[in-house]
Amino acid sequence: MLSAFRSALATPDLRKKILFTLMIVAVYRLGAVIPAPGVSYNSVQACQAQVETQSFYSLLNLFSGGALLQLSIFATGIMPYITASIIVQLLTVVIPHFEELKKEGQSGQSKLTQYTRYLTIALAILQATGVIALAERGGMFPNCTEQIFPDNSVVAMALTVLTMTAGTAVMMWMGELITERGIGNGMSLLIFLNIAAQIPAEGANILSQNTPVVFAFVCLLALLIIASVIFVEQGQRRIPVQYAKRMVGRRMYGGTSTYLPIKVNQAGVIPVIFGSSLLYLPDLLSNMIGDPNNASGFQRFVQTYVSDQGSWVHIILYFALIIFFTYFYITITFNVDDRAEEMKKFGGFIPGIRPGRPTAEYLRFVLSRITLPGSIYLGIVAILPNFFLSITGEGQNQNFPFGGTAVLIMVGVGLDTVKQIESQLMQRNYEGFLR
Repeated sequence: MLSAFRSALATPDLRKKILFTLMIVAVYRLGAVIPAPGVSYNSVQACQAQVETQSFYSLLNLFSGGALLQLSIFATGIMPYITASIIVQLLTVVIPHFEELKKEGQSGQSKLTQYTRYLTIALAILQATGVIALAERGGMFPNCTEQIFPDNSVVAMALTVLTMTAGTAVMMWMGELITERGIGNGMSLLIFLNIAAQIPAEGANILSQNTPVVFAFVCLLALLIIASVIFVEQGQRRIPVQYAKRMVGRRMYGGTSTYLPIKVNQAGVIPVIFGSSLLYLPDLLSNMIGDPNNASGFQRFVQTYVSDQGSWVHIILYFALIIFFTYFYITITFNVDDRAEEMKKFGGFIPGIRPGRPTAEYLRFVLSRITLPGSIYLGIVAILPNFFLSITGEGQNQNFPFGGTAVLIMVGVGLDTVKQIESQLMQRNYEGFLR
């Protein structure tokens, strides 16, 4: 392992990419702590301590790297870009024009990327407006009496919204720079950094609120979860594909054997993000429509059964939503008819299966069989911290950042980044990390 690191830093091209990525990371983390204009830094710090243990805001703060509750220039985070990417990806199935752009290759992909950027800016404006409105009305800091915005005029609020929107655009630009000139996928790496930046503080929280034995048990559980996630993420079903020989002029092509890999977790972390976002929507609505200190019947129901991460109703709903969104997302993104048509076009076939419709039916059967354990795996990993909270009785007053979406994203991004570094080392005849 140490020799692989030494080889990576000794290679000039790879060293430049790694240093460039680290420079972008440093700039990104600096922007996460700079408060937006019009925000009282001292008031935000005083109010932040009162909501750190609330499940809804602790989750959002975890994915923004602590920028949300500090109302910094990067408070909206990278989530508008992720949401826009998912929307555009789903629209390629619904809108024929988008589907044609996807099939055009690089030029069509450039247009789809441009649409994604425009949609990201629109979503960032909406999210920044919502964050500022929640903070101003007391929905984000319900028990705080500090004045967060000394000047709450329309011009001052518009400047804050504009700054947060510009922060999202800068993050999107930095993510694309990392993808083009650095190491790994830029957007995924920024999310990875957001989660990693919050883990030390959340671990100190667990240690301060519990005994060292409980903290040691949590760390051991985290290691077991990470090892299990790595094992399953590497698992795949390899369907053999044979290409027939064909003559082009005087040369013969084809006759090769390969395989079509179908991962156990084909949907990635998207179903967990969809499920968690849908579950936290009632909490957001209850804070916006009513006074948190004088809860109505709807607010009490949400706080008791939906917002409480240790509630069995919350756990069952979360698990069911993840399974549903896993099947839904795989059906949308993995088109078995297109795969079968591509294989038939290039003379490929699965041994024992006729090309065309029988191949599509076989792929659909295999995909449905492998999606079931994949969805159950995602659900179990996601609800493990919730199940732990229900057993310990800590409820929503305990943060548990070492499970669920956080581990899935960190392990997935970490493996992808290491594989990219390893592939570049192997091109230069060096041994990689994964031996």
